[in-house]
Amino acid sequence: EIAHVAAAASPVGSDALVIALLAKLGRVFLLIPLSFILSFIMRRKNKDGTAKKSAPFPWFLIGFLIASIIGTYCNIPKSIITAFSNVIGPFLLASGMVGLGLNVHLSHLRTRALRPLLSMFIASIALSIFSYFTIFLF
Repeated sequence: EIAHVAAAASPVGSDALVIALLAKLGRVFLLIPLSFILSFIMRRKNKDGTAKKSAPFPWFLIGFLIASIIGTYCNIPKSIITAFSNVIGPFLLASGMVGLGLNVHLSHLRTRALRPLLSMFIASIALSIFSYFTIFLF
């Protein structure tokens, strides 16, 4: 996520922040041709003539491309960008989280994700204990 990149790079300085954000946005931009290549590979037919299972297209990439074009070629006042990011940004983030949450079924968590959840819980406890002793004993 871009916020993690900003949080990691900002203590180093503004130059590091700019470079880190450009690297992260460049990686996201490279997902566009990769998604087309993978979509093409998935749609090829098997040797027996039947079509392979197709992969869904990540539509957020189109929104990212449109936002990049607008941000690059349109001179939008900073006050409008700030108002947009402070008001509409949290709403869109919450909408995305709700959309992800609506696809989660507790029965699937119990049957498919019990072992990964258990391993994440154990790793979190181990990391918490290690961090506690590292911070308070050394």
